[in-house]
Amino acid sequence: MAKGKLALGLDIGSTGVKLIQLKEQRKRGQVGYALQSFGMKPLPPEAIVDGALMNSTAIVQAIQELMSELKVKQRDVAIGVSGHSVIIKKISMPRMTQEELEEAIQWEAEQHIPFEIKDVNIDTQILKPDANDATGQMDVLLVAAKKDMINDYTSVVTEAGLLPAVVDVDAFAVQNCFGENYEVPNETVVLINAGAAVVNINIVSGGVTTFTRDVTIGGNQFTEEIQKQLNVSYEEAEALKIGGRQGDRDAVVPQEVERVIASVAEQVAGEIQRSLDFYAGTAADATFARVYLSGGTARIPALFKTIESRVGVPVEILNPFKQIEIDNRRFDPAFIMDVAPQAAVAVGLALRRAGDKLE
Repeated sequence: MAKGKLALGLDIGSTGVKLIQLKEQRKRGQVGYALQSFGMKPLPPEAIVDGALMNSTAIVQAIQELMSELKVKQRDVAIGVSGHSVIIKKISMPRMTQEELEEAIQWEAEQHIPFEIKDVNIDTQILKPDANDATGQMDVLLVAAKKDMINDYTSVVTEAGLLPAVVDVDAFAVQNCFGENYEVPNETVVLINAGAAVVNINIVSGGVTTFTRDVTIGGNQFTEEIQKQLNVSYEEAEALKIGGRQGDRDAVVPQEVERVIASVAEQVAGEIQRSLDFYAGTAADATFARVYLSGGTARIPALFKTIESRVGVPVEILNPFKQIEIDNRRFDPAFIMDVAPQAAVAVGLALRRAGDKLE
């Protein structure tokens, strides 16, 4: 991949595959981006369970269909991973160069990772490399991902005829997307990406990650509870979850749907609250200025409201296209606005280049 060339952002989520291609453009000395291609394909239920690829054939097919429908010629892609098989920790180490760190980290990582070191790929980033710490210590972001999971994801990409150039972490892809579209504040903000099966939580202080956690709960919980409690099909439950009207004429009362959604929203918001409380117990300054919510589950209004009341700070739906130029003759603005929260990971990945370090 030519240096400097953007990768395609390929977000392989548990309910669907999203593909985004951006084009870099310079205007008045500023680098900006325009949307070149964007498409989504649903995956059959259970294609991905707990981050494990159970139906590789369906995933390969979805990627190939997207590529041909969008007529994308480029082959280099950036993909994201999350869930149990990814460990992200902020650790303190004696000040050293990046080269020295790469040698020292193998031993250090063993103290912090619950997996065998030989079974994981490790990456590091020195946080605030220019900070002068009188103690001679530095904060390092340690990321470890299980090799077999990465191999599963890169295999489906290769089988679909593409080249995996970057493997990122979903939480960092959202942060990358946020940094491109918003003025990064000096305060502490919480980036929450609520997908169908996993909620990624990333606390960012002054533009630097200070805490991340993946919680295995998400939009599927809403669907399953609606299905179970109101005795409707999976498809009807999905439609009712996001305010669809399919089931209304079949004696499903909107209040009942709202009751189920509200109770699940409390559970999800409770999990998020617990992670934030855990962080608050370890951080010197744990005041959050704002929460930015993305992911397909962000479209459920009850979740937005419940998080806002539980955490007690304003919640804003993250718009991954806020600063990205979109040609309204090529893309339907109503469609883009509707699916924008789901595109945060894919946009963050589409901003990556081969050989990048972690953002």
